[in-house]
Amino acid sequence: MALYPSSSRPSLRHGVRLMSVLLSVPPLVLSSCDSGSGGGDSDGSGGTGDVASLSAEVVAEYPSDPTSFTQGLEVMPEGDLLVSTGKEGQSRIYRTPRTDASHDAATVSADLDPQYFGEGSTRHGDDIWQLTWKHGVAVKRDAATLEQTDEASYTGEGWGLCSNGERLVMSDGSDKLTFRDPSTFAVTGEVSVALDGDAVDQLNELDCSDGDIWANVWYDDRILRINPATGEVNGVLDTSDLDLPAREKDGADVLNGIAKVPGTTDHFLITGKLWDTVYEVTVK
Repeated sequence: MALYPSSSRPSLRHGVRLMSVLLSVPPLVLSSCDSGSGGGDSDGSGGTGDVASLSAEVVAEYPSDPTSFTQGLEVMPEGDLLVSTGKEGQSRIYRTPRTDASHDAATVSADLDPQYFGEGSTRHGDDIWQLTWKHGVAVKRDAATLEQTDEASYTGEGWGLCSNGERLVMSDGSDKLTFRDPSTFAVTGEVSVALDGDAVDQLNELDCSDGDIWANVWYDDRILRINPATGEVNGVLDTSDLDLPAREKDGADVLNGIAKVPGTTDHFLITGKLWDTVYEVTVK
């Protein structure tokens, strides 16, 4: 199946799905997979077999920059938001207050070299890594100033990125997640992602939290919770019924961006490409 890059996707309209996604992400059915870290066993609250059907509720809305083609979203340990964006000649990375990511709210911002199309980013310790789409270059930055300190090369495309505290986890638009050394960006392992035994590809923006990996899937309203040890999906969050007006506005692109709010057990931020709002939701 041809993979369409996260950086050149047509706008998502409510209710529209690509046939490729319907084929690659099977319906939620009974599964005998090992739920692994973070669980996923049915507890009577919407779980089905070992794959939990997760629900969410919007509890707050914050302004966001509608010109940001959001590729990476993460809440920093200090509480502010780290956002990386795409598009040729417009890609940048910036820090902004968590409750205000509007156009003029950024406290620190750095433009990516115009030749690169920016993708996902993550913080690990005092460093930030930022991916590029097709150029195979990962830019290493100082977490405080966002100034570039180094770079590394990789094979294939760059889509999403997160840190689990020990290793980086990277998506490339396939069903594969690659683990990388946070100092050198060298590959240290990989795992293929599956739901009920069927591969799930086009994995996009990532969040590492509480021992699990959360992944947006391109052109899908669902967000997957993944066991990093096995690659098995142990939870599916369907956002299609959530009241998210930002995704319906003219010019808005796909849902992309999930970030755990530190210090909470169930609060996440979600947004999309060219959305004017970041939504805080509780997930259960």
